[in-house]
Amino acid sequence: MIRLRPALWPTLFSLPVLLVSLGLGVWQMERRAWKQDILDRIAVNQAAAPMTLDELLRGEPLRHEYGRVKVAGTFEHGKEFYLAARSLKNKVGVQVVTPLKTDDGRVVLFDRGWIPSEAKDPARRAAGQPAGRVELTGIVRRSQTERRQFAPENAPDKNVWFRVDVPLMRKMAGAPAEARLDRFFLDADATPNTGGLPVGGQTRLDIPNDHLQYAITWFLIALALVGVYLAYHWETGRLEIGGRRKGGA
Repeated sequence: MIRLRPALWPTLFSLPVLLVSLGLGVWQMERRAWKQDILDRIAVNQAAAPMTLDELLRGEPLRHEYGRVKVAGTFEHGKEFYLAARSLKNKVGVQVVTPLKTDDGRVVLFDRGWIPSEAKDPARRAAGQPAGRVELTGIVRRSQTERRQFAPENAPDKNVWFRVDVPLMRKMAGAPAEARLDRFFLDADATPNTGGLPVGGQTRLDIPNDHLQYAITWFLIALALVGVYLAYHWETGRLEIGGRRKGGA
């Protein structure tokens, strides 16, 4: 039989900390499941053969997130968008997102890859600005319409972007709104561009999933707190186990 006479202040301190620790542990487990879903999607869709744009648009495009799509059309270089604060090999630059007008007249946003800051002026990378029809393979990514916590806000008037807001970018590029095309953009694969810029293949596919470790850490903190709490009450004679307490029979 266990008898506990809780002390006021230790209880008032320990209970909220215990609840927060358990809550964070549960949250990390939920995050782990969410991250695993992404990793499973990457594995399945990356293993699939590249599809055409028509095949992608037959259903919900985001079912094929991280899958590969073959497209053909003409880049509208005069309507480039720049994703700020992107680095490659410890060098700061931007990523170039260019509207691609497909052979059938659709407008798809295509993240062509990374360029160093000094090459932001298209004239400095003219060799990598194809004027005619191109055939490309891109990776499906979802539109980033919602700002992440603590992330800077886009500044469309200055052409400074921190996330790919597809509906707004397509609108600014003069493309008509189309629900399915507004839901995704394409990342360039690692095929080299003439002149070396932009550098494609920037899609991160090796996403770490450390949430189980974090969850275990929070659960261990909760367990340690319970142990300290009970040890304190045992030492002060406020905890009895089987009719015994510290210093007594």
